[in-house]
Amino acid sequence: MFTGIVEEAGTVERVVPGAEAIRLTVGLSVCGEDLKIGDSLAVNGCCLTVAALSGRGKKKKAEFDLLQETWKLTNLQCVKPGSLVNLERSLRVDSRFGGHFVTGHIDGTGKIKRWEKSGDDYILEIAASESIMRYLIAKGSVAVDGISLTVASVKKRSFGIWIIPHTYEVTALKSRQKGDLVNLEPDMLGKYVEKFIGNRSCR
Repeated sequence: MFTGIVEEAGTVERVVPGAEAIRLTVGLSVCGEDLKIGDSLAVNGCCLTVAALSGRGKKKKAEFDLLQETWKLTNLQCVKPGSLVNLERSLRVDSRFGGHFVTGHIDGTGKIKRWEKSGDDYILEIAASESIMRYLIAKGSVAVDGISLTVASVKKRSFGIWIIPHTYEVTALKSRQKGDLVNLEPDMLGKYVEKFIGNRSCR
């Protein structure tokens, strides 16, 4: 479980394809402080298990094995050495909760339709499938590449978000461009409500 409060933007070091899995190596600093093999780390919002660790201090490298399905269904398929990825360690029970409940299970990808500066802030519009749009509401929560964000507007096939300068600077959003894919995970509350109402209607 995560909160969507990104701790740092790590840099992809290596991507090694394999027959059954892809080995992804990411350079990290803040998230490497107490990270152990077997721990969960959200990489662009995707919950991955640390398979190997190397390096010391603030120059650590974490390795992950990505199944083909994870590779195909997330924007990790687009990363290459030098790409920035958002990183967040799993939620601790004794820490403050600043975002919303994020599972790290990506529902699908969206495509950046609009990405531009407006005054001191930024406007981000993302086109998404109906299977994701059905769970989005104005002022509701959504995780975009693992970042907990508030939905500002909802259209039929896209939704808009306002990005403040701090979020732009400390996350991988600063490296994104129009047309790029982003990982999306709508707030799980909508899914539970849908299932609850669906079950009641069948009685």
